[in-house]
Parts: sequence; C-alpha cells; structure tokens
Amino acid sequence: MDTDTPGQRTLTIGLVPGVIPDKWTRRWADRMPDIPLRVLACGEDEQLQVLRDGRADMCFIRQAADAEPPAGREELSLIPLYTERPVVVAPKEHELELYDEEVPAAELAAFTVLDPAEMGGARTGVEVVASGAGVMVLPMSVARHYSRKDVISRIVAGYPETKVGLAWLTERTDEVIEEFIGVVRGRTANSSRQPSVRREAEAKKDTRGRKGAGGQGGTAGAQGGGKSPAKSGTKGGQGTKGKSPKGRQPPKGRRPKRHGR
Repeated sequence: MDTDTPGQRTLTIGLVPGVIPDKWTRRWADRMPDIPLRVLACGEDEQLQVLRDGRADMCFIRQAADAEPPAGREELSLIPLYTERPVVVAPKEHELELYDEEVPAAELAAFTVLDPAEMGGARTGVEVVASGAGVMVLPMSVARHYSRKDVISRIVAGYPETKVGLAWLTERTDEVIEEFIGVVRGRTANSSRQPSVRREAEAKKDTRGRKGAGGQGGTAGAQGGGKSPAKSGTKGGQGTKGKSPKGRQPPKGRRPKRHGR
C-alpha cells in the first residue's frame, strides 16, 4: 500500500505494455476521488514481482492463453479479462507485407524469428526488427504500443494467443482493492456489491436507528408522567357532586314549614 501523506490511502496498479486501462482509471477518479490511483509501468518479467515486493497493489498481467495460473490460489487472485491475437512484426518492405491480413504460422519457418526476452524486451526487439535482423511475434496490443514507421505487422493465424488478467495477492485484499475489482468487472456506482455503497447504506441505517431511539425516548417520557389533567379535573368535578351546602333554596313548589303552628 502506497501513501502520499501519512494516513492517506492510495491505489497503485501495475501495467504491462499494451494494456490500456483508461476507462477503468476514469471511472475510479469519478467514484473514488479521495483515493488517488497511480499507474506503475512494468515489464512482463516483473509483473508478479511488483505485487510481492509491494510496489503495486494490483497488476494487469499477461500470460500464454494455455498457461497455468502463475501462482497458487492461496497466494494470488486473478480475474481473466480478455485474450489477444498474435501478430508478426517485420521490417518495412519485407515479403510478409504481401499478405493483406493474416500470415499462416507455418510461413514463419522461413524467417529468423527473434525472441523478445532475448532482445531485452519488446521495445528493443522491435528496434532490432527494424534493422532487418529478423521478425518477431508479439501480442497485437504490444505491437501497436511499439509501432514504428519502419516496421509492418500482420496477424499470425494458428499461433498461440495470450491472455490479460488483473492479479493481486489474496492476503492483501481489502475494501479498496474490492472497489477496483468492481470497477473492472463493470459494476455500476450504485451496485450493492461495492464496498462504498455498503458503507453508505450502513451509515444511513445507523442514522435512522439513532433518530428512532431518540423519538421513542421522548414518547416514553410523556407516557411516564403524572395523570392527565383531564382525568384529574374529572375526579375533582365528581367531588362537587356531594351534599348541597347549607342555605340552599328548597326545591321549587315546596313551602317551608312554619314552627309554632
């Protein structure tokens, strides 16, 4: 995990040549502006090393289409993304230029096919090809990445493809990594599977819970008070319905008794 300042989380993504993550980095910037995303360019020979030594949190890696997982499941998590067609790169005006679109793989046997690894990588290899020393087979995206005016490229039919995936160390999985996984998988900003959405939902739930607890306390206070004024008043009124006080007037129609007669 890299940081710009103490306590600030950043996300560093390793990138092998030819992979263009622009759509994913733009989505990340829109959704997670508080967590900067850095891109670390690396060669295919160090695509896993940048994860193990902590230089990158995740890495877009490339491997042969029929290759086994580069590490055990306990160590590495990998999301397959897409496959790439192979192309042959040759110097300008090479006879392979006569092919309009595709070159049969068998035709390459007639030429010196250079190994990118032995040339010090694809960039240097394309320079060697431009000098006329031979041809080289590369993934299409890599050939485009290192394209030059003095070389041509053609798709090779029947040649092994390569595949690109997003990898990270399983033990380092956290909410930030999960958030980027969702971006790459195409989840929407409101997907309930995104950690940021879950956090927001939990925060709203806690807020409603606190408000509900406060309202119930006020109601209980009102209910726990003394008897209502209406009831007290009624009881008092019943007290005035007893005997009439002395000196009250006799009922109408009755004459008072006279003593001495």
